[in-house]
Amino acid sequence: MTNPAQSKQTVHHESRSVNRAAKVTPMNVGVLTTIGFAALSSLIPATAQAADGCTVMLCLAAPNWRAVPQCVPPIRQLFHDLARGRSFPSCPMRGTGNSASNEWAQAPSLCPPQYTHLIDIERGPIYRCDYTGAVSVSINGAMFARTWWNTDGNAVTEFSPAAKTQLGTWNTQFDTDYAAWLAMQAAPLPGEQP
Repeated sequence: MTNPAQSKQTVHHESRSVNRAAKVTPMNVGVLTTIGFAALSSLIPATAQAADGCTVMLCLAAPNWRAVPQCVPPIRQLFHDLARGRSFPSCPMRGTGNSASNEWAQAPSLCPPQYTHLIDIERGPIYRCDYTGAVSVSINGAMFARTWWNTDGNAVTEFSPAAKTQLGTWNTQFDTDYAAWLAMQAAPLPGEQP
């Protein structure tokens, strides 16, 4: 599967000040700016924050993004946007060696074995992946976490050994699914000798 849209989108924010007072002092400007940003942020829905690549990157590197209420709307919006061919949001403050990017899942080469299925059809067997894409987060130049996502919002995160050591605790669903798949590979089929 290929990405339907290869273009990058950039979000620009403009800052405008309106001088309605006869006398503007630095203190007035600071107070008005603070009040303005507070009022503006309360009007912006949480899903609008998905364009913030830094928030998305931090959330995907968390031990369990679903457990962080501030992460759920931007990550769900990210999956929604990626499924529609929008580019992955950028983070200008990410630092050297830190990045995140999306790849489209393609079984069997880019899909974990526990989520890959072989389907026999009339024209011959085909592979199918349970997930649509994978967002990889690298920290200090090394893969930290890869979140496998689907268009319905379902996702599971694969953490690298270094990430597991650093985090101490993490969402283990990927590991649990892999262990169950591995056990099924070793189990004899009904009627077979062990």
